[in-house]
Amino acid sequence: MAHGSHAAVEASTRRTFAVISHPDAGKSTLTEALLLHAQVIGEAGATHGKAGRRATVSDWMDMERARGISISSSALQFSHGGALLNLVDTPGHADFSEDTYRVLTAVDCAVMLLDAAKGMETQTMKLFEVCRARRIPIITVVNKWDRPGLEALELLDEIQVRTGMRPTPLTWPVGIAGDFRGVVDRATGDFIRFTRTAGGSTLAAQERLSPEQALAEVGPDWTTAQEEHELLSADDYDHDQDSFLAQDSTPVLFTAAALNFGVGQLLDVLERLAPSPSPRPDTQGRVRELDAPFSAQVFKVQAGMDRAHRDRLAFARVCSGSFERGEVVTHARTRRGFATKYVHSVMGRGRETLDTAHPGDIIGLVNAGDLRAGDTLHTGPAVSFPPIPPFAPEHFRVASPRDPSRCKQFLRGIDQLDQEGVIQVLRSERRPGNAPILAAVGPMQFEVAAHRMESEFSCPVLLENLPYTLALATTAADAPVVELRQGVEVAARSDGVLLALFADEWQVKWVRRDHPEVLLEAIGPGLPPGTAPRQ
Repeated sequence: MAHGSHAAVEASTRRTFAVISHPDAGKSTLTEALLLHAQVIGEAGATHGKAGRRATVSDWMDMERARGISISSSALQFSHGGALLNLVDTPGHADFSEDTYRVLTAVDCAVMLLDAAKGMETQTMKLFEVCRARRIPIITVVNKWDRPGLEALELLDEIQVRTGMRPTPLTWPVGIAGDFRGVVDRATGDFIRFTRTAGGSTLAAQERLSPEQALAEVGPDWTTAQEEHELLSADDYDHDQDSFLAQDSTPVLFTAAALNFGVGQLLDVLERLAPSPSPRPDTQGRVRELDAPFSAQVFKVQAGMDRAHRDRLAFARVCSGSFERGEVVTHARTRRGFATKYVHSVMGRGRETLDTAHPGDIIGLVNAGDLRAGDTLHTGPAVSFPPIPPFAPEHFRVASPRDPSRCKQFLRGIDQLDQEGVIQVLRSERRPGNAPILAAVGPMQFEVAAHRMESEFSCPVLLENLPYTLALATTAADAPVVELRQGVEVAARSDGVLLALFADEWQVKWVRRDHPEVLLEAIGPGLPPGTAPRQ
């Protein structure tokens, strides 16, 4: 594997980011609009409304296409200006926030997408808290400005109050929400005017006008936008790069992704302001420099992306050094060699063989049977990056095969879904080995698991609801005491962690009151599901 200053130079051109949002804020539409503006595709898949929507490039799973939602993650790479952008797509449904968290471990920046009519929504706040915990700088995009919504200044106030970050608009809308004429480029004072195209499926025309021309063209709307722009500057709501990187402020842009308005400005901002990859600390707290020998961390394992093959693709973010296809790397967890003959870059279902990659890039490792999310790959001296902890599950089902004669296929399929992180699999001594407990952050994960079991393993499953709503970590010594409480069950997760399953908080309080010596510990990274967002 090549390393040295070449890796650091290449890393300086990378911008690796994810888009986070509440469902229906327009994330898939924005993803396609970005690709359209970067000239990766010639026509966007979005039409008017999800019922008539063509499947977007980043949505590939059958269930995604049928429902018009994103429930998996994929990686898209494209260039813009002098930068190579790595967009790691995230699930668009709240039930898959654990998958989104894994994606956020692989990026250096996040685009927080807000619906102009709804502002900061619940799922947006949860994902914002995860970004805050990981110190990921955030660019805020107010979308759907072509529809009626809140006032721009009102949205800025909400962003500041709810997140604690100072919003610093880089563009400012000309025209109220629902009458989007264009934006003020706050760096130059010019008016960027957009002209819609049929259905928003091709690039919207834009032209740059001087303030004098803008006043003549749009009159009172320009005057109002100018006054608000000057008010923002007077109150020091202007961009400061150090403040942005420190997560004290967030640059703000206004867009209508379905019409491709304002999307080109977002690409420019990603190129100019988004941070490039930086050295990462390992599990010992030692920093792995960009010029160190090759290392990468797996953040997602996905099967079924290629209909022609029953393969598994592991997405890994390159952390240091330069990757060269064909070399044998070390799998840190098993200390075994891992051949990299088959490595792909991924665009939705499409794949291309990848020969080289550098810090910040996402590589797709084919037939990655032994790899799990959080695993480290490396050459040279051993290194291991901090693991990616699972979220605390809130929904539980007992799974069993509909056809008992297919028990072997059932167990193999459940094990694979567990390794991929599709579902958490728990084993309880109260239940037979062929009836594991499936644990999830959101109930739609069970639908995905059942769909995968039937379509890929020809093994339809029965799912029996369990009354539990929360899980706390305990120890083997304390487990018998915990289970003395009626209605409480202890089960082992596949990583060896013992989880005590409770129906409600009252059960937890009773156990803690009667047995204060027992360990019952909250689990999960960042902001666990169910935690109240900042008000």
